Amino acid sequence: MQYPHRFPRIATAFLAGWLAHSATAAVIGDPSGTGPSPGIAETHAGLPNHTIYRPQRWPTTPVPVYLWGNGGCSNNGLAHAAYLRQIASSGYFVIALGPPQQGGGPRAAAPPAGAPPAGAAPPPRAGAGAGAPPRAGAAGPPPGNDPTTPAQLLEGLDWATRENARADSELRGHLDLTRVAVGGHSCGGLQALAISHDPRINTTLVLDSGIYIRPGGRSGVAIDKTQLTRLHAPVFYLTGGPSDIAHENALDDFAKLERIPVFLASLPVGHGGTFSAPDGGDWARVTTRWLDWQLKRDADAGRDFAGAACRLCTDSRWTVMQKNLPQPAGAATPAAK
Repeated sequence: MQYPHRFPRIATAFLAGWLAHSATAAVIGDPSGTGPSPGIAETHAGLPNHTIYRPQRWPTTPVPVYLWGNGGCSNNGLAHAAYLRQIASSGYFVIALGPPQQGGGPRAAAPPAGAPPAGAAPPPRAGAGAGAPPRAGAAGPPPGNDPTTPAQLLEGLDWATRENARADSELRGHLDLTRVAVGGHSCGGLQALAISHDPRINTTLVLDSGIYIRPGGRSGVAIDKTQLTRLHAPVFYLTGGPSDIAHENALDDFAKLERIPVFLASLPVGHGGTFSAPDGGDWARVTTRWLDWQLKRDADAGRDFAGAACRLCTDSRWTVMQKNLPQPAGAATPAAK
């Protein structure tokens, strides 16, 4: 005679679980992205100063983690929403700095003093390639207080590690914490570089950014060129070409990185990249391919970047520089001369 009472108890337990999930996670905006499952943006009560992006439907295997710093070190987790949803749709768990705030869009760090105004023709470069001397810009004004800090990237990673292991977490078992990337745009790229020596980081993506050739830029990120000697994992630079205010800084970083694999690609689109294009445009497409190679060991993705005949190398739109890149597994080995 106890059976009539069992269903209400089960229903009550289910409702309690559902309410607990609803209290900890909330979807923001519409799903988007062209990957296997649309990417969604979420807030989590346990991480109120960040925005999460993930596949709407979890893959059958745990997904890698991508930590993200916004342009201008912005505190808006939706500043690069189209780009990050696109990456999430391809099977990545993204932790972006800042709670979700509507509007604003990607905000770049102010250029260093002496940089050409927006739209002005860039100064001529002396030569090309890895050995080209960078343009030495003047030091900028004293650093300001950024809305977010590099330490918050590691806070996000620590939180994800705990949630992935917590028995009653909706994230339990969905994340692969052995495969972690960090990236950022402009000031966010400096934040990414500032924590890239952390042994948990498997690769770093520096978009429209690079450590100031001379200290004193407007970013409050405490970083200088000595940080490059502490990096241990492959680094990917993406710039908007010579008109990008960070282009020369990225070239100088590339020249100074000697021990680790590094790849630099530029497309003449300026400092804002293609973040405002549908699904993040080329910036999201190339980012995803790099992540697929570095974190998912996708040999075909590696052929976009490695070797003299890499796909980006042979695409006339792009200017490419490589250093210490391994040959992708399964790729044809060039004939000996």
